[in-house]
Amino acid sequence: MAPTGYGGRVEGLSAVEAALEAGRVDRLQVIKRSASSSRLADLLDLARDMGVAIDRRATLEGIAVTSSHQGVIADCRLLRPVTLSRLVSESTPASLVVVDHVTDPRNLGAIARSAVAAGTPRLVIPRRRGSPLTPTAFKAAAGALERARVCLVSSIPEAIRRLSQMDVWSVGLTAEAPDSLFGLPLLSAPVALVVGAEHRGLSRLVMDRVDQLAAIPMAPEAESLNASVAAGLALFELARMRGSFDKPTRE
Repeated sequence: MAPTGYGGRVEGLSAVEAALEAGRVDRLQVIKRSASSSRLADLLDLARDMGVAIDRRATLEGIAVTSSHQGVIADCRLLRPVTLSRLVSESTPASLVVVDHVTDPRNLGAIARSAVAAGTPRLVIPRRRGSPLTPTAFKAAAGALERARVCLVSSIPEAIRRLSQMDVWSVGLTAEAPDSLFGLPLLSAPVALVVGAEHRGLSRLVMDRVDQLAAIPMAPEAESLNASVAAGLALFELARMRGSFDKPTRE
């Protein structure tokens, strides 16, 4: 059965503030002693203005999922995933990030944060075997998952096949690729950047399905990059190739 949504629990100041601003928080749970924080006080004022219920507790132990909830938890209305075709249609030329079984939710959150910052807030994530959209992912995203559009799929290789049918090219990131990602002409076309799992990289079936493999150039003695770092570099190279952040020429 397809999931009805994600993001029902959010923890940490930045993530909760973003969920409040999105208008989807039903209730806040707050540690009493944390209310002296000026940032939390401002957040509580915003919640009161919006009519959000506030429960004050002596502790959030046993309730919080993350280890750094910063004294606040939000119970939220769910965010809804979108279809792959809808995701493709939301940018011209199409641009999105496909996450091939990243298992650390902090990496997933960081990828979402980079995707939003680079102007490609569209993610394809596996329903199973990958990192779920947990409170830890939302905290690492620091509000970016409120602005990102997410498609949840049963199979990443199948999603890549469907993208090809929609005339979207796929570029898989791997350190072993002979071609550099920097300056890759394909980035100017409708494209999906495919990021592999920590340590393992892209799965074999995904490597066989993508249209091109590309590497991020590194010093010879360097280790492979963290999945979220590689995704961030790739996303900003995509933005550079498309002139997304070019300043207007002054006359």
